[in-house]
Amino acid sequence: MLRIEHLTKRYGDKEAVSDLNLEIQAGEVYGFIGHNGAGKTTTLKSIAGIMQFDEGEIYVDDYSVKKETLACKKIMAYIPDNPDLYEFMTGIEYLNFIGDIFEIEPSERMALINDYAEKFEIIGDLAQPISSYSHGMKQKLAVISALIHKPKLILMDEPFVGLDPKASFLLKNIMREHCDNGGAIFFSTHVLEVAEKLCDKVAIIKDGKLIQSGTMEEVKGNESLEEVFLELEE
Repeated sequence: MLRIEHLTKRYGDKEAVSDLNLEIQAGEVYGFIGHNGAGKTTTLKSIAGIMQFDEGEIYVDDYSVKKETLACKKIMAYIPDNPDLYEFMTGIEYLNFIGDIFEIEPSERMALINDYAEKFEIIGDLAQPISSYSHGMKQKLAVISALIHKPKLILMDEPFVGLDPKASFLLKNIMREHCDNGGAIFFSTHVLEVAEKLCDKVAIIKDGKLIQSGTMEEVKGNESLEEVFLELEE
């Protein structure tokens, strides 16, 4: 579903991501772990086609992010760590705008919007301007907008920040269900307990370099993920 080959991204003389190789299969919830500034967001933005990269190639379901950008974007969704939404719109206007972009048939779109908005308990707020939303409500809206076109690959940057425990629990279930139905999720997090319980596989990045990856059992062995992470970061 996602193949990253020798990804390198520089900011001036600094290599934010250095020769990164990673493969994510359909059905996998894949966690991406590292300190702030390790290269997680740069990697996710490169996959999403938001940021150009200097070397390497990225394939989403065998489509090249560099050469077939539109085909890639049609089958994936990206949820940033800070949801920058069009605040002059109401919630429902924004979701319909996203639905129009992805050409989702109106009746199917509304069924999905109503279902997710009910679950995330913001259905009564969809008529309100996004500028009046709390950070958590904006995060919920961003999650719903990412789900309504039924993407194959979902990229998430710290998706649980700002969500209340009930919404976090719901999102974890949605993530698992998405992958059980053949999709894939690649998400960054610093909440290691969540990664340990939720992920099929995990990758640890430090100073732009991948230092460990594999199944949860392969990476952590008999230790906790937190212990392994701290040891590798030393």
